[in-house]
Amino acid sequence: MLIGVPREIKSEEYRVGLTPSAVRECVRAGHQVLVEVSAGAGVGVSDVAYTEAGAQIVSNAQDVYQRSELVVKVKGPQAAECEYLRSGQFLFCFLHLAAVPDIAKKLLASGVTSIGFETVAKSGGLLPLLAPMSEIAGRLAVQVGAHHLESTQGGGGILLGQVGGVAAAKVLIIGGGVVGREAAHVALGLGGQVTIVDKSLEQLRNLKNTFSSRAQLEFASVDRIAALAIDSDLVVGAVLVPGNKSPQLLMRRDIERMRPGSVLVDVAIDQGGCFESSRPTTHRQPTYQVGGVIHYCVANIPSAVAKTSTLALSHATLPYVLQLAEGGMGALRKVPELACGVNTHQGNVCHQAVATALGEACLSLVECG
Repeated sequence: MLIGVPREIKSEEYRVGLTPSAVRECVRAGHQVLVEVSAGAGVGVSDVAYTEAGAQIVSNAQDVYQRSELVVKVKGPQAAECEYLRSGQFLFCFLHLAAVPDIAKKLLASGVTSIGFETVAKSGGLLPLLAPMSEIAGRLAVQVGAHHLESTQGGGGILLGQVGGVAAAKVLIIGGGVVGREAAHVALGLGGQVTIVDKSLEQLRNLKNTFSSRAQLEFASVDRIAALAIDSDLVVGAVLVPGNKSPQLLMRRDIERMRPGSVLVDVAIDQGGCFESSRPTTHRQPTYQVGGVIHYCVANIPSAVAKTSTLALSHATLPYVLQLAEGGMGALRKVPELACGVNTHQGNVCHQAVATALGEACLSLVECG
């Protein structure tokens, strides 16, 4: 199969869909790989490195899209890129269509078979392609939150950890999944007072085994979240409903009661955000204030550490890229987790949560024909 790797055009997106090492594995398996010129520049990978791995360097995105049978990238396509997509082609990347209905309509109109990294799922609900980015985003969430608590960043001038005679900052983490767990590891490592809330009692039990008494664990009722947030210095939103919009768990009226200079980091912004006052921001302009509370709502947090993120993501996606390139539609029938990841196919929505978020009917791959 002919695999295409375009250069990312989303604002401040520095990652790339495949590393040279992954390209070499694809070529060894008998596939051809097209890489757009400078696609790896954001992670310090030259065109020469891709050429040496067996890829052909292509001068523009249009050629990559129009010639490729399988397009592998990081972020979902921007409007201009959607014009190049077609029926019979596979698109493999993060999609988050619930938050971008206009892009979803363009994918449906193109007829492309789009497979979202964030919806590829193993039995038990494990998300093997989202997990590495969630680990990174969770760790970065506390790192950027601590930075924006500094006076020089407009924050309350609070150090996360305790010093002699001064209490540590209070950190609230909403959601105890991969993002929340990793955020808690960093916050505790920096000496913060950490509370994790989750609506799953099983998840809370697992977290207790992980953190013992180092973190306070509570059930995530809306009232309790509000009360804890009002008394917190840093709040990390780490809620995930795969394929669907994130629920809003902290209302604007409660945010406006938080201490001026406190910080909200909404890791769920890719799926619409879990704070009522959230709106997407960029690495260039990452924050804004509502009621004196700093909001950090960057929609591609892992791009801040693009090299680490690209390596982690490419390692995770490569087995699935090889399966898709080898089997095409047959791979979707043979590999259940890939079938779970299909968002659109031949103009139909094929993922129930995505369909619910978009107000569309959901058809299975079998029903699509």
